[in-house]
Amino acid sequence: MKKIECIIMDWAGTAVDYGCFAPVAAFIESFNAIGTPVTAAETRAHMGLTKVEEIRALFNIDRVRNEFQEKYGRPYAEEDILARYADFQRVLFASLEDYTTPIPGVVETISGLRAQGIKIGSTTGYTRAMMDVVLPAAAARGYVVDNCVTPDGLPAGRPAPYMIYKNMTELAVPSVDCVVKVGDTIADIKEGVNAKVWTVGVVLGSNELGLTQDEVNALSATELELRKQDVRNRMLAAGAHYTVDSIEELPAVIDNINNFKLSRI
Repeated sequence: MKKIECIIMDWAGTAVDYGCFAPVAAFIESFNAIGTPVTAAETRAHMGLTKVEEIRALFNIDRVRNEFQEKYGRPYAEEDILARYADFQRVLFASLEDYTTPIPGVVETISGLRAQGIKIGSTTGYTRAMMDVVLPAAAARGYVVDNCVTPDGLPAGRPAPYMIYKNMTELAVPSVDCVVKVGDTIADIKEGVNAKVWTVGVVLGSNELGLTQDEVNALSATELELRKQDVRNRMLAAGAHYTVDSIEELPAVIDNINNFKLSRI
């Protein structure tokens, strides 16, 4: 029986940066600078893509496209996309290290899985230069992975499966049946589905929920459950095999997958 040998974690909203706020703030500031503001909800709808592709998606929103045309008297062009991407990077790099605190439960859970011999890979919508900030800052706070793949140099980022396959190659994992992808965005879920690996969506701390820990704590139990269920439904509709409130539930999911495989022998 092929047991789970590798989990592939997302970063912001899954492993660090509870609520996935670093990129949201940078996208908003970048578009505010040219007088065509985007909302947090609009940025979150496309989260998980490479950041330049998210810029393209934001420009393609009807309201944003029309506001740009009205303000500048012309349609947006590639040069505008690249200019917003450059400004996004400027803003992000100025604050990125501040958003590298591991989400509660991540350090202990991942350490426990590694102790069982499970390899820890990761994928991200951040570039390698961005991860050169995130990786050491997260490590200083106790979170370390065995491998990190960025979209740089690959045919595409999420929802394409290439980053997962590169993790498998670099970690010498021979079968998609042995891999679990864990993420907090719909793009993460689709990445896992397209790679044909087991796919798990994390709800609390996620981009899809979009709340700080204080905001989560301030909600009534009923309201929080309604919001969590909405996220679960969207993740399951995107193809997730499992959803969990917290990463702390991941070991039980892995046991469930392994037992499911055993029952089919």
